[in-house]
Amino acid sequence: MQKIIKQFPVLSQYTYVNTASSGLLYDGLLDWRQEHDLDFLIGGSKMKMKGHLLISETRNSIGKFFGCSAHNVALVPNFSIGLNLLLEGMEANRNVLLLDGDFPSVSWPFETRECATYYLKVTDSLEENIYDRIKKDHINVLALSLVQWLNGIKVDLEFLRNLKKDFPELLIIADGTQFLGTEIFNFEASGIDVLGASSYKWLLGGYGNGFMLFADDAHSKFKCRSTGFNAADGDMEAMGKVSFAKQFEPGHLDTFNFGSLNFSLGFLSDIGMDTISEQIKKLSLKAKGELENLGMLEASVVKRKEHSSIFNIPGDKELYAKLLERDVVCAQRGDGIRLSFHFYNTENEIDKIMGILKGT
Repeated sequence: MQKIIKQFPVLSQYTYVNTASSGLLYDGLLDWRQEHDLDFLIGGSKMKMKGHLLISETRNSIGKFFGCSAHNVALVPNFSIGLNLLLEGMEANRNVLLLDGDFPSVSWPFETRECATYYLKVTDSLEENIYDRIKKDHINVLALSLVQWLNGIKVDLEFLRNLKKDFPELLIIADGTQFLGTEIFNFEASGIDVLGASSYKWLLGGYGNGFMLFADDAHSKFKCRSTGFNAADGDMEAMGKVSFAKQFEPGHLDTFNFGSLNFSLGFLSDIGMDTISEQIKKLSLKAKGELENLGMLEASVVKRKEHSSIFNIPGDKELYAKLLERDVVCAQRGDGIRLSFHFYNTENEIDKIMGILKGT
């Protein structure tokens, strides 16, 4: 792991616990990007005309990495654009259950459309409460982040699978931005109808790339109207033959951005998602135990059996400034300070942070 960590120059200068805000650029990806742009510099349109091969490869890589058929993968610049395109095709008068404090790009697109929105507080009994509210309020759309951006509470994926079995007509739309890249995940076995994500955090894909994954029957639940020449793969005769996933790709896609994602999926695969998941879980357990001992975690986090590697601790501007002075890169989010640990972090870094919090 130390050899891999050396690929991230930032880590030699800072204790970087801010992946929930932005994943890091690393040497291998920088090399690929420079080669990509050099090819464009000396090849011009000759290089770009071959770009569709890289875009197709990226789509296949995403499908393989997350257990989703490639024809059900849509490439989008970010999750927010993908969700808004999707909801333009959702029928009105839906009863939508949202989580209080969820990421605005999950909630706002529903709140600005003609659907009834219901809200659920995120507590240690999250799954039980979701189930009860779906029955009580006749909910037919559940929209949520798999991992909450403020405090890192992670929904039980097995619960979602069973929920779909109990309520087969329920439409489950999920944001995986703070989850994908942290553990092995199989979309087709998840029970989720639509899963979207931006790739610049835990997937280390850089900015300007994301994707949407669709269940096989998702196309029958939406009537999306977006289209364009790229959606038809440049075929003048194919306007009426555009697939559901391709409706989310009406215009050209940047080979620099999506090639970066493709490269990083290969990078993560080479490390091994089992290795990455094990390291993140180890760091999460240590951080949770240490922070709990300091009384710095909310009860809803402490009581949960499983937690992500994102934590929000109470802290004012003074504590935040103190952490920055000690070269700890983190973020002020909500009412506290958010710490987030990826596979390139270490237990020694957690010890350093705990020392600062204890005032030593």
